[in-house]
Amino acid sequence: MPDKGFYQEFEVFSKRSDASPLQHQFSLLAPNHELALVMAQENFMRREPVSDIWVVKREDIRKMDLEEKQSLKRLDNKDYRNTKGYGYLKKKWRVYEQEILDEREILSWGGEPEK
Repeated sequence: MPDKGFYQEFEVFSKRSDASPLQHQFSLLAPNHELALVMAQENFMRREPVSDIWVVKREDIRKMDLEEKQSLKRLDNKDYRNTKGYGYLKKKWRVYEQEILDEREILSWGGEPEK
């Protein structure tokens, strides 16, 4: 392996809370994993609260090559699974829900108020 110099490239990921997704934040140069983590923590302590920080050496991240990306394309036409044509249903459902419990229907349930 050729000499790459003293500094290595690291990618920093963070989570705002335990339930939130991991997000890429920035890249940094550091001599090792430990200092990269310290530098990432120092950067975030000044910016925003986070629940977790991940530091990964860039050369350890594997990316799909062009041939592998081709395998992600659909093998058959299943556009019927895409719900893009049903966008109006949310609005119709909201109207339906509002009509279910209107004042007239609630009063029609009858029953006498307790004393």
